[in-house]
Amino acid sequence: MLLNWTVMILYNYFSAMFVGPGYVPLGWTPEKSQDCMYLQYCKVCQSYKAPRSHHCRKCNRCVMKMDHHCPWINNCCGYQNHASFTLFLLLAPLGCIHASFIFIMTMYTQLYNRISFGWSSVKIDMSAAKRDPRPIIPFGLSAFAASLFALGLALGTTIAVGMLFIIQMKVILTNKTSIESWIEEKAKDRIQYYQTGETFIFPYDMGSKWKNFRQVFTWSGIPEGDGLDWPVRDGCHQYSLTIEQLKQKADKRVRSVRYRAIEDYSGVCCPVTKGVKTFFTTPCTEEPRIALSKGDLILATRGLKHWMYGEKILISAAADGGIRERGWFPRNCVEKYQYDSETDQPVDGEKKSK
Repeated sequence: MLLNWTVMILYNYFSAMFVGPGYVPLGWTPEKSQDCMYLQYCKVCQSYKAPRSHHCRKCNRCVMKMDHHCPWINNCCGYQNHASFTLFLLLAPLGCIHASFIFIMTMYTQLYNRISFGWSSVKIDMSAAKRDPRPIIPFGLSAFAASLFALGLALGTTIAVGMLFIIQMKVILTNKTSIESWIEEKAKDRIQYYQTGETFIFPYDMGSKWKNFRQVFTWSGIPEGDGLDWPVRDGCHQYSLTIEQLKQKADKRVRSVRYRAIEDYSGVCCPVTKGVKTFFTTPCTEEPRIALSKGDLILATRGLKHWMYGEKILISAAADGGIRERGWFPRNCVEKYQYDSETDQPVDGEKKSK
């Protein structure tokens, strides 16, 4: 049984790692040229982003139906390996549960054979068993400590990986990815903020959990479709999700605020010189930090109490090949930059507020 668990876990693990998520072909464009207006353009891949695809900074490619970048497999979880990755998340806790049962029964049996009960004390002799038959494998103090440590690892893996499996199954049964769930939440926030009265319907939910399940898990192991075109529910447009992404992108530009750096920041994750609160409240995310020099202009799009996220405004974007510098930076390193919207020049004599 343990060998069976090991083979299945490793098979799905390496499948998720080496098969990969599937990438949008470089230079890809939709069949109909007029559909380009519904899609975002990736400057790195020099192609349009297909529906449900997103650019991964670590893979440096646009990933089809990207869910997230997983450091465990050193690859993205997406269209081609979503099923293998989810099966790995299922089989690993099941194998650990089996191993935990073996560890518990082994320690219980061996301790029971080594316990001596007295009138006022209970003694445990780990040197040898008090009763026959003797164990085939010697079980001393070191074996007990190793078994207890392994039991803790098995239970910890069961809880941690099991929770990830539950999260993955929730998004699979609604035919979403983790990124698309986030996009749907931002769509609700945008509609509520502007009070537009529109209703956003997720276009890829087939209305049945079984049909959504079959979009990822198939008998052949090969997911349905080609990763570029997706079936949509009745009443939805093929590009409903990408249109919503464009709306959110435009909304982010409207809500963004321009800041100017008043202190240098090296881009370290936990800066010691920027204050104790800034040091201990660094964002727990894989998103990068951006280095700042005094006088740099930043377009902030979101923020926390002591940190902000934004894009550095480059003087010459063409000189940098169109690559944008985005990331987190300490809030106390910048101040609001007051400027005239028509001339894009700083307002003289006006006090700047942080």
